[in-house]
Amino acid sequence: MRLPATYFATLVFFLAVDMVWLGFVAKDFYRSGIGHLMGDGFNIPAAFAFYLIYIFGIMMFAINPAVEAGDWQRAAILGTAFGFFCYATYDLTNLATLRDWPVSLAVADTVWGAVLTGAAAVVGYSVASRF
Repeated sequence: MRLPATYFATLVFFLAVDMVWLGFVAKDFYRSGIGHLMGDGFNIPAAFAFYLIYIFGIMMFAINPAVEAGDWQRAAILGTAFGFFCYATYDLTNLATLRDWPVSLAVADTVWGAVLTGAAAVVGYSVASRF
């Protein structure tokens, strides 16, 4: 029961906070930086796949090692590092290969991914440590 509960809690937290970020807080920032690349909507199957896969990564590389160590701070550190590496890979690849990908967007998105993933790992850890 621990793994499904942890996965679900982490997914709900990550998705809810990311939707607020993407839909309200930083919407204009992304649109002004990469609006010329954005479609009218989004690819629901691809978005669904990203969130499902990414949460497994958070569990594997941050939450589970932190639970084994009994240390929420480890969840925060490993989650932040995992988020940084994943989002930096995406943003730096785009910066390297796409015309007009803004440096400011790459930096902001990488920081966002690191912070959100670290927070999600702590949420997941708090659920997992209750079992």
